[in-house]
Amino acid sequence: MKKLLAGAGVLAAAAVIAGGIYAFTNDSAPSAGPDYENPVFEPVIADPSVIRGEDGYFYAYGTEDNWGDGMGSRVVPIVRSQNLTDWDYVGEAFQTKPDWKEDGGIWAPDIVYFNDQYYLYYSQSTWGDPNPAIGVAVADDPAGPFDDQGKLFDSEEIGVPNSIDPQLFIKEDGTPYLFWGSWYGIWGIEISDDGLDYVGEKFQIAGTDFEAPYIIERDDYFYFFGSKGSCCEGQFSEYRVAVGRSESFDGPYLDKDGNELNDSSGTVILSGGEGFAGPGHNAVITDDAGQDWMIYHAIDKETPWIGSGVTRRPLMLDRIIWEDGWPQIEGGVPGEGSQEGPAIEQ
Repeated sequence: MKKLLAGAGVLAAAAVIAGGIYAFTNDSAPSAGPDYENPVFEPVIADPSVIRGEDGYFYAYGTEDNWGDGMGSRVVPIVRSQNLTDWDYVGEAFQTKPDWKEDGGIWAPDIVYFNDQYYLYYSQSTWGDPNPAIGVAVADDPAGPFDDQGKLFDSEEIGVPNSIDPQLFIKEDGTPYLFWGSWYGIWGIEISDDGLDYVGEKFQIAGTDFEAPYIIERDDYFYFFGSKGSCCEGQFSEYRVAVGRSESFDGPYLDKDGNELNDSSGTVILSGGEGFAGPGHNAVITDDAGQDWMIYHAIDKETPWIGSGVTRRPLMLDRIIWEDGWPQIEGGVPGEGSQEGPAIEQ
């Protein structure tokens, strides 16, 4: 099995989707879905990860956040959709918040179907935390509840400051690797067959400009998506997404001008626009016609805050355009107004 973030981007008798294969038998590709507008879910699904479950639904998972509705902080909120544009809240990943670390929020979850279960890798950290960590939980159902398996590693143990923002990538041969990092380099390391420990030595694939790594494989390349800038300053946020590509999953990754990401800031493909600021921390999902879509959070400039000082980060969706072997977002900014939705076989 290959985790391609959201699929192989090639349509034959089946569409390869993040974490597995979703088959359909129609002779022709499904037509585009209904029109939609951003955001596709609000008030908040920050730092989203997405998967198509074995039940055919899409599930998105977000950072622990307060939605300003009097319900307190939701510990990894989960939303579900049949078409990637209409989402319903289905609950939280955890019935009891993981307590193996003394304090910290559960941030930036990454979901993958692996070993016939759903694995959720997550960060546990606070702002300015000297020793953040990454943990892992498992479930039989993408809606949870997830059974926490505890710490994978912390920053001191792995030797990388600010160890947050995990992504599990599974190679063609089935070997799992974890990528992670925030402002102290983007790193990778092999993960044990059971997904609960790390093995071997870490390696660096990108420099200190980035956080929130996300890697997919398309054709002859591996593509790195990383976020840069300030994530959480309301309408003044300068978050943005930059990319690089490599012929090998472990690098070197190069920007469009041929510069290595260990020394380069990457090629920016998504920045704030007229209506939305701070787009970033993306995932990628593929529809049933083989079209890639970027799912991410951004900030509506008209409603940038929840209460006092908490940035409101709703869920966004935009088509990825591939041109000359490089991903792009139309206009380089979050889509506004009516857009044609993903093609999903119902």
